[in-house]
Amino acid sequence: MTTAIVRPRPRGRVRPRGRGRLAQVLVFAGLVAVWWLAAAAGSIGAVPTPPAVVSALVTEIATGAIWQPLGLTIASWGISFSIAVVLGVVIGLPLGMSRLAYRISSFVLDFMRTIPALVLVPLVVLLFGSKLPSTVLLAAFGAVWAVIMQTVYGARDTDPVARDTFTSFRVRPFDRFFRLLLPSAAPYIATGVRLAAAICLLVTISAQIVIPADGIGKSIVMAGLGDATPTMYAYILLAGLLGVGINALFERLESVVLRWHPAHRKEHA
Repeated sequence: MTTAIVRPRPRGRVRPRGRGRLAQVLVFAGLVAVWWLAAAAGSIGAVPTPPAVVSALVTEIATGAIWQPLGLTIASWGISFSIAVVLGVVIGLPLGMSRLAYRISSFVLDFMRTIPALVLVPLVVLLFGSKLPSTVLLAAFGAVWAVIMQTVYGARDTDPVARDTFTSFRVRPFDRFFRLLLPSAAPYIATGVRLAAAICLLVTISAQIVIPADGIGKSIVMAGLGDATPTMYAYILLAGLLGVGINALFERLESVVLRWHPAHRKEHA
């Protein structure tokens, strides 16, 4: 019978993760301070100070003007993200499972994923106008390639020993798919999903600026044309906060859903 020895954590010491968070906060505070001082001195042009931007954001929230563009942006992001994930997994898994299929389609994949989504703006506007389907189509096109490629890499990274074992025991294709292929590809797919979430938001807001279509992007353009500079920066700040929130959400979901994976078990240890 053995007794485990648990060493108490020394008091007064900051955990590595805590130090990292503290460093991030300090860097962010330093950048805001530099922005504040430079804007107050008038050395960076027509850029308002942080308090002016925050005040404009609070005003937009209080008057309710912010909710429609925010809702349209989130709706466009959600629809395009869902399309990108479904298409990416449905296309990526067969390509990853078949080396012949991947070799045949590799040139098309490499060609298509290098096309910037915003290049298609004239065609999309011609087909759908400056409406929600335009931003959805552009964002889905821009994000689907990340999911496809990550899914392909995940499906091809199956452990050869496990694959040979499943073949030797003549495991049914259904069990092979759900017990070997999906668990092996899941971390890759999760990374592709997280990348797609960020890309969808970036392309959605960019498309709303270029087209322009209703949403945060159009609000940025209209505030700039109306010489409401603090309001313009308030919507830019809102876009940044939305991006940070979406990224944090998917990092947390990935950590929870893939808790069984060795890489995530180390994080939770």
